[in-house]
Amino acid sequence: MTTNADQPKTPARRRAPAGAAVLREDVTEAIRAAVFEELAAVGYARMSIEGIARRAGVGKTAVYRRWRSKLHLVLDVVSAVAVMGLPVPDTGSLQGDLRLLYEVTARALRHPLASQILPDLQAEAARSPEIAEAVQKALRDGQASVASGIVMAAEKRGEVRPGIDEELALDLISGPLYWRSVVIRSPKVPKGYLDALSRATAHALKAL
Repeated sequence: MTTNADQPKTPARRRAPAGAAVLREDVTEAIRAAVFEELAAVGYARMSIEGIARRAGVGKTAVYRRWRSKLHLVLDVVSAVAVMGLPVPDTGSLQGDLRLLYEVTARALRHPLASQILPDLQAEAARSPEIAEAVQKALRDGQASVASGIVMAAEKRGEVRPGIDEELALDLISGPLYWRSVVIRSPKVPKGYLDALSRATAHALKAL
């Protein structure tokens, strides 16, 4: 006679992971991409979780499993831009580094998504401290790291004085192009403008 203890034991079935463990990264990225497209199409005020889900080809539950509200979703996506950053130019000269940075930045700011999303988010930032903080981080942190790298390289080459004001340097480097592209929304950069801007900015940095 055999007892239950003598019976061969069936391996316990492992429970399927739940919650965050089953969140597919491809779905998450599709939702993030849909957020940018939806922001460009309808703006933050009219954007909805339903519209984002439809554009991403997923159900609303897929969005809510990752973010609890539209605000948190946008804050996450905008904040993620800050860590992407731009590569620090390395042309061997301050003016050359600035010229390359301006070329890449101007191209990015002219992209239809950026040209429509940034002004809209700036308007929303005036009404929401949380959005204001996220937008500032996304715009300033990425530019600050690149500007700092350009200035440090210029210091090593002896093109600028050691210990110059990095905040003022950032304003000089980033301000003019952002003003033209985002604030006054100039449809295009005039021929020769980036060359003149990089030359003038290099002179200004050397004068600090």
